[in-house]
Amino acid sequence: MIEYIPGLAGIPATESAISSIDGEKGILAYRGYSIKDLAKNASFEEVAMLLRDGELPSANKLKEFRCVLHKRYEVKRNIRQMMWALPATGHPMDVLQTAIAAMATFYPGAGAKDPDSAFTQSALTKIIANMSTLVAMWARISAGYDPIPPSKNMSYAKNFLYMSFGEEPDDDIVQLFDACLILHAEHTINASTFSAMVTASTLTNPFASISAAVGTLAGSLHGGANEDVLNMLDEIGDTKNVRGYIENRLKNKQVIMGMGHREYRVKDPRATILQEMIEAYIKKSGITLSKRFETALEVERVCEELLSAKGVYPNVDFYSGILYSEIFKIPKEHFTPIFAMARSAGWAAHWHEQVGHNRIFRPTQIYIGHDFRDYPAK
Repeated sequence: MIEYIPGLAGIPATESAISSIDGEKGILAYRGYSIKDLAKNASFEEVAMLLRDGELPSANKLKEFRCVLHKRYEVKRNIRQMMWALPATGHPMDVLQTAIAAMATFYPGAGAKDPDSAFTQSALTKIIANMSTLVAMWARISAGYDPIPPSKNMSYAKNFLYMSFGEEPDDDIVQLFDACLILHAEHTINASTFSAMVTASTLTNPFASISAAVGTLAGSLHGGANEDVLNMLDEIGDTKNVRGYIENRLKNKQVIMGMGHREYRVKDPRATILQEMIEAYIKKSGITLSKRFETALEVERVCEELLSAKGVYPNVDFYSGILYSEIFKIPKEHFTPIFAMARSAGWAAHWHEQVGHNRIFRPTQIYIGHDFRDYPAK
């Protein structure tokens, strides 16, 4: 008898050398390097190369890669015109998925038949480079403004913030945003990465694979969760309301947004790093955040008291929305596209790894329908 495991929970779907999780100890590593060390010491460009190549790049290789990214920031005029033709009310993730899929028309030769060719590698780099430009473009187009052209002299993180707001951000903000991109760049075989892998296994082009991943990330159970956390904090309103809110949701068997992760039995290491970054920036800059942050700290305290025995702790979504909203001043609807920007590095690495040892995904099922039966006589 074949056992049915809902959601394929715990079922190995592949062998991968890209990232690893120790859920009991709360450790996430990219190619063997802890996420804590990478967020502290590396840049997003360096991490993208690490995920792609398996090793940290030399200083010269990193410089060359940055130059290539800078040259590829610009989006094709046809894509820009297509985005202007879309309804301004369109969800940013739908627009991003559409734009990435359309980019395949400019790279008809990029594909799994020769994944290591210069042309295909160029296409993968173009996806990562254009992700930030597309997200920033739609933020402005949807508001009725012309996009701000990318700078060919700025880092990935700095350029995105510049294209989004029209001003060069200070170094502390850039460093903070760069670390956020690193934290979201990869996370083993999550739903969107698996979607990218399944699509890649058909030997389609990388744009189709990444487009599928973007569509999967758009769901509220995946990339949209940090928006739900902000909504929850606003609903709670004040620290004094936290305990009653949490106890009431638990009584009614409702989830606590941003709490718990299928892979971790302790606090998500990315949540720990984000919390530390917020606190360090507050201390250094002297800014005052809204009640959300203090409310979030109290939610974590109460949930640790009530749920730690079940291994339920904050995940990465619990603090990321606060950081994006309160410090970067980014509207909620653009949180998930920024997630996609960062994760494009991991998706590209998984696309390449999948087609390198490919076998098309074809899981089975357990049939629970009717037995064989005759078509009724007329």
